[in-house]
Amino acid sequence: MTAAAIPAFDIGDKPSARGRIPGNHGIWVGITCEFVEFLVLFTVYFVARAHFPDAFENDAARLSIVAGTVITLLMVTSSFFIACSVATLRAGRRRASILWLLAGLVVALGYPLAKYLEIQWNVAHGIDGASGIFFTVYYYLTFTHLVHGFWGILGILWVLVRHLNNGYTAENHTGLEALASYWHATDIIWLIIFPLFYVLA
Repeated sequence: MTAAAIPAFDIGDKPSARGRIPGNHGIWVGITCEFVEFLVLFTVYFVARAHFPDAFENDAARLSIVAGTVITLLMVTSSFFIACSVATLRAGRRRASILWLLAGLVVALGYPLAKYLEIQWNVAHGIDGASGIFFTVYYYLTFTHLVHGFWGILGILWVLVRHLNNGYTAENHTGLEALASYWHATDIIWLIIFPLFYVLA
């Protein structure tokens, strides 16, 4: 992951206004870098799949669809909670916003835990990066996404600390919006990864 992809959660907070892009310029540079990075990785996925169709068709069945589904639910739920945090702060309900953000953090922390348990399950079933081209691509893509997930979790922690210290108001909460934008982008990428490896392969 390049340095440019590191999210900038609190650069130049400005008052909210209808019809504008949420967050700040820094976060959208980071999101663009994230999308470009995964566009390259998805290209690698489709090239590998075109050259080794049998491996992708047969090996996908060895993955735990339960693990993939749990991670999907965690990502979508945490993303929803963070969106609720933004919405309640815009409505002037600071306490509710903090509680929603805290809930988003708790659920988001379930992602690396679920991924760790999935890897343990994979290893127990003889699945590692040397198990074939499908699993090499699978590990590379999902681990890269996990790195972005860790950046997002660190961002949630930073924004939560600022929120608890009156860093945001109903009129000025660009940092919270930037976090929500980054986490939604990371969520969207997982919603592409999930069917490619766990459902459609």
